[in-house]
Amino acid sequence: MDGVDGERTTQLLLRLHAGEREVEGELLERLYVDLRSVARAYLSRESAGHTLQATALINEAYIKLIRSDVTGVETRRSFLGIAARAMRQILVDHARTKGRSKRGGDRLRITLDEMLEQQREQGLEILELNDALSKLATLHERKASVVELRFFGGMKHAEIADVLGVSVKTVESDWRMARAWLRAALE
Repeated sequence: MDGVDGERTTQLLLRLHAGEREVEGELLERLYVDLRSVARAYLSRESAGHTLQATALINEAYIKLIRSDVTGVETRRSFLGIAARAMRQILVDHARTKGRSKRGGDRLRITLDEMLEQQREQGLEILELNDALSKLATLHERKASVVELRFFGGMKHAEIADVLGVSVKTVESDWRMARAWLRAALE
């Protein structure tokens, strides 16, 4: 969504920040396909019995974002980056609730595709990943953001660089460092 469409989305985000709630419907319509792609990427890593559907995840994340103070989010990509983080938080909350109700029973599992190749066969609980990402964020916030945007948001390095306002080389370096740090933290 570049050019005129991207400019229109930016205008809608700015109007929403200015308090014009009537633009929410058009904004959701313009972002829905992208939000659905992010939600599918998240849910594809969940176990087969997962109860949260993509539509519900999108709706919860969108409502969470619209009701919160998302000032500074003026582009489609930056909005999607924040939406990816919101979806992750929703899935973590869902996993915690499910874990509590089952007392440690059949928890949600995800794998970290090529990022954690050695652990692909074993699987990884979303709560463990969340804890590791939270620790990484306290040490290296931008590196944690790169992981979220690439792994959960499904963005390419160039898109991440645009969202974070850094070079592609910086994103590539952060990705390598974060991947190594997470691999060590999760072993």
